[in-house]
Amino acid sequence: MTSRAPIRVAGIADELIREIHYLNASPRGGTEVERLPVARGELAAPLAGELDALIVCSDLQGVVPGPQGRSELLGVQVAVVLEHLAAAGAIPAAARTGVLLAGDLYSVPAANKRGGYGDVANVWHAFAARFAWVAGVAGNHDDVSAVAAVGANVHLLDGALAEPDGLRIGGVGGIIGNPRKPGRRGEDDQLAAIARTIGLGVDILILHEGPHGGDHQPGNAAIRRAIEAGAVGLTICGHDHWRDPLTHHDHGQILNVDARAIVLVAPRRG
Repeated sequence: MTSRAPIRVAGIADELIREIHYLNASPRGGTEVERLPVARGELAAPLAGELDALIVCSDLQGVVPGPQGRSELLGVQVAVVLEHLAAAGAIPAAARTGVLLAGDLYSVPAANKRGGYGDVANVWHAFAARFAWVAGVAGNHDDVSAVAAVGANVHLLDGALAEPDGLRIGGVGGIIGNPRKPGRRGEDDQLAAIARTIGLGVDILILHEGPHGGDHQPGNAAIRRAIEAGAVGLTICGHDHWRDPLTHHDHGQILNVDARAIVLVAPRRG
């Protein structure tokens, strides 16, 4: 494990930077309008390299209507809106911001059915074209077979480590489940992959299915034990929605960004 000081979230503001309206599949059937919150968080210390901020998000499962009846995946619109906010000075400059994606970026085109499985390369491309780099994992609804071709500043992780701007970022995609279904591994295999990745010495661990937190913060107990045993400083995850996105364990923090985007802004150097 890493001996460097852990990356720590000092707090997340209650007042949102923005809300993004989109269409999502209703649990009762059909389609409904929802709002994706875009929040601002503060990091406790400056980031390495040329970074001033990190954008973190997951479970952007919806669409935004476009011209001539066409729609685009919600994540594409999120990247566009965040670029505009950076250009307006509401958040740090896009060129000095990295992006962390924790999976489940796909929606069926009509946003009228939950689940599904499909290509999410457009979302990765939208972020990679606008920000310094993108690192992340696949969710269980994501076909990521075309993501590797998006660009050199893209780091799709699954048991691997990337080091953009000096950050040691590890990731494991998918969820625990029937390995015959897309985006799933047996429990022993998934936990082994997480343990191996932690053993590479990570500053940030990105998972799709993550650990549980406190009350109203559901997740996997075995994954929680793995990150505590590995003393992971900051874990990013999604899959299960948390009303309050941040929690702590004895060695670090867990930030669940299911159906939200958070811009983590670092203090100025010096």
